[in-house]
Amino acid sequence: MKDTQPPRTSLITSLILAVGITLLVCIAAWAFFSIRYQKQRMMGEILMQTERLSNTIKLGTHYAMMLNSGEDIDRIIRNISRQKEIEFIRIYNKEGLVRFSNRETEIGRRTTIDSEACRICHHQDPPPTELPLNTRVRMLPTDASGRRMMGLISPIMNEAGCTGSCHVHPSDIRVLGLLDVVVSLNETDAEIGVVQNGIIGLAVLIFLFTSVMIGLFILRFVNQPIKKLIHETRRIAKGDYSHTIDAEESYEMEQLAEAITDMARQIAGKQDELNKQKDRFRQLFEQVPCAITVQDRNYRLIEYNQEFEDTFAPKPGDFCYYAYKGRTEKCENCPVEKTFQDGGTHYSEEAGLTKAGEPAHWIVRTSPIRDERGEIVAAMEMCLDITHSRLLEDQLKEAEKKYYDIFNNIPNPVFVLDEETLEILDCNQSVVAVYGLEPKELLTTSFLALFLEEERASYAAQIHRGRVINQARHRHKDGRTIYVTIRVSPSKYRNRDVLLVTTGDITKRLEAEQQLIQASKMATLGEMASGVAHELNQPLAVIKTAGSILMKKLKKSVLADDETLRNVSGKIDANVDRASNIIEHMRQFSRKYDARRERTQINAVIEKAFEMFDQQFKVRGITTEWDLDPALPAIMAEPNRLEQVFVNLFINARDAIEERWELHDDDKNGKTIRIVTYQDDDTIVVEICDSGIGIPPAIAGKIFEPFFTTKDVGKGTGLGLSISYGIVSELGGEIFVKPSTEGGACFVMRFSSKAGQNGTNNSAG
Repeated sequence: MKDTQPPRTSLITSLILAVGITLLVCIAAWAFFSIRYQKQRMMGEILMQTERLSNTIKLGTHYAMMLNSGEDIDRIIRNISRQKEIEFIRIYNKEGLVRFSNRETEIGRRTTIDSEACRICHHQDPPPTELPLNTRVRMLPTDASGRRMMGLISPIMNEAGCTGSCHVHPSDIRVLGLLDVVVSLNETDAEIGVVQNGIIGLAVLIFLFTSVMIGLFILRFVNQPIKKLIHETRRIAKGDYSHTIDAEESYEMEQLAEAITDMARQIAGKQDELNKQKDRFRQLFEQVPCAITVQDRNYRLIEYNQEFEDTFAPKPGDFCYYAYKGRTEKCENCPVEKTFQDGGTHYSEEAGLTKAGEPAHWIVRTSPIRDERGEIVAAMEMCLDITHSRLLEDQLKEAEKKYYDIFNNIPNPVFVLDEETLEILDCNQSVVAVYGLEPKELLTTSFLALFLEEERASYAAQIHRGRVINQARHRHKDGRTIYVTIRVSPSKYRNRDVLLVTTGDITKRLEAEQQLIQASKMATLGEMASGVAHELNQPLAVIKTAGSILMKKLKKSVLADDETLRNVSGKIDANVDRASNIIEHMRQFSRKYDARRERTQINAVIEKAFEMFDQQFKVRGITTEWDLDPALPAIMAEPNRLEQVFVNLFINARDAIEERWELHDDDKNGKTIRIVTYQDDDTIVVEICDSGIGIPPAIAGKIFEPFFTTKDVGKGTGLGLSISYGIVSELGGEIFVKPSTEGGACFVMRFSSKAGQNGTNNSAG
């Protein structure tokens, strides 16, 4: 490698070019903006001077204009125009006629709207009466001598004193004429040229001086130290690690020299370490806890380690197949042979006898050994003893058989599902008893096929979330519907992520619960008998009265007029419908539910449940306060069962109020039931509060237990609140009791508003 580099690739050339170009760009940018700023500043000054001159002329001629003294105006203009920088001073009237000028040849000349002076204002129609200063300026083309001129237009306004008896200008005319002042820019241009040349000269001097200084700095503190470092680095490359490099040109170069010196010391240390590692690897080869051999193409042992010698007791020059297995010819499936053929790594599992004559199993892996030309000259074979692992495998197979027997004898169906597709990968024999299907009929099918078709999408999401699903509806092989509880948990199965699903048949339990709930309904209907009687008495009384009127008319042989007949028949028809609705409502309430959820407006269910209590509450003097949120979203529920909850709470509220009034006749508080619904974030809240006797804190935690009641014997079953608690819990909600502001009890129910967003009918759970 040469000591010098071509200039186009040397470091100093690259640095000088990079720094020089950067410096040139920066200085050029500074010069450009400085010159532009000076030009703008000087032009601004001359513009302000011209504006002040225009104002001076207007002030000087103001009195003469008021007296309409043309001679005075002309004299003033001529005197002012004697200043050397003033080229023209013109005064135009409104018709564009030059009335006054410092040049007599222009007086009386008429200009057009398209002229430069007039176009400033007359490019708009109508022309503006006021313009900012920068829009009233115009640059005139250079004359034959190359001089530039600038003109400034100033309007002469119609002032209050100009409309007197001495002038004829109407008051509605704002502008009487224009003052046009044209000044020479010779001196300004000359000054700008001086400033521009000065800035450019200063920029060139700064660039040249800075470039020379940077070049000298790079030569002294970069180029020379680098050449020295290159020389010393080549000595290190030749193996001379003991020389110390001195570089005192700069702190960074000194650091670089120290780093290279340190690198040399580290290379020397690494070389020593490498030699030690060679010895260490030799020791590892001898002491590694697996058998290693090196074989030639004839399968003779070239080299082997201590482990191989201790296990098989070979002799120098033995063939590998004889040393391993005592064979006289190579094995049929020889990985060493395959390695010599394709140069790849190969595996196999072998079995033989140790030198002690004991059975042994080992895994073989071979890899090629190549020379400097890349040709395979030998093969390395490594043998890992797996005799103990084989013993464990046999034990594992026995344990797997035992646990598989347990899996098949679990009384509940157990399914192994693919985590993504929910395909049934395995299931136990209990599916036969619950579903009537053999395991082989379910394998590779989707677990969702057990659900009703319209409910599969909803349950797929719940299964993926790994939640417990209660009262899901499944199909039996014979077509009937069974109810199951599903529990899902993630697991591993044959090195893949799966879902372990267990199902429990709860059909008979639900039937028993339904019988209990139905019995509770019947008990509730019995408690409501007096209330229903009140509800039916009113429409029956109306029907009786209407019938009596018609009977009296008939006995007197007097035909009723059409209006009376319409009123009487309408009353009868309306009250028959009302009585029928009450009976139908009772019939629907008493029927069994079908465990199907639907989108339910909770306000409508409350109002429907209250219909059976409206009349009896009025008779008992109980006032109902309503505060229902009309914008509540729907929830997924079973309206019939939910209605039973509200019926139970209305009965409890009624009985609590009656009990309080029996114990405290002198209580002045009113008999009140307050019904409130509202939404709290994603939760729908229902509160049914009463002014009854209340619930003591000591028993507040027991009121939802089955058969627990505070009523006298024969007045309550103790099932109402327990069943209500179960219904609300199955809907994913919660119910609890707290003291009411009216002095009684307040039952609060909370339901998730997200449950009704999908609008999909599905079973409970």
